Amino acid sequence: MLRYKSDEFNINGYKILVYKYILSLITVIGFFSCNYGDKKCTSVYLIRHAEKIRTDKNEKDPLLNKSGLLRAQKWSEIFEKIEINKILSTDTKRTISTVIPTSEEKKIKIDLYRPENISYDSFLKENKGQRVIIVGHSNTIPETTNILIKNNFYNQIKDNNNSNLYFVNICDGIISHELFYYPLEGQITKDSI
Repeated sequence: MLRYKSDEFNINGYKILVYKYILSLITVIGFFSCNYGDKKCTSVYLIRHAEKIRTDKNEKDPLLNKSGLLRAQKWSEIFEKIEINKILSTDTKRTISTVIPTSEEKKIKIDLYRPENISYDSFLKENKGQRVIIVGHSNTIPETTNILIKNNFYNQIKDNNNSNLYFVNICDGIISHELFYYPLEGQITKDSI
């Protein structure tokens, strides 16, 4: 029997699960995102852009660095077994590059969005029963998650953390959410959460 191996951190009252095996994360996400019977559940997966090049402080729209390119590929592996219907990204090189491998693997175009211009009620109505990936930034992803769950639960992501996967499932008006921490090899530290 395969058991899920994870470490658990409790930081500022948040229970953070650190999954050591991709299979366990895929299984958990796949389980939570199922539609049950006649219920039309909406699942939203929210991630911050992968690691960016930081050599030029004046560069407003940097590309991903080597770790970022590796993370973008790892996100694609995580989403590989999950049916995705839509991908949204802010209009920056780092967010778009983060989701390109997933977009190519799923053969889904990347739709651009501006977090401040979205009516989330309309977004949920338009995407009822769908599975959507949203890629954004350290301040927009927790804020968007909080809007979707109708609770100011998640804080802004620390600048050195590109490992969070926020999962929101809405099924017949019942909202559930979870925060998964998916570090690259050698990055498992509670200081980066």
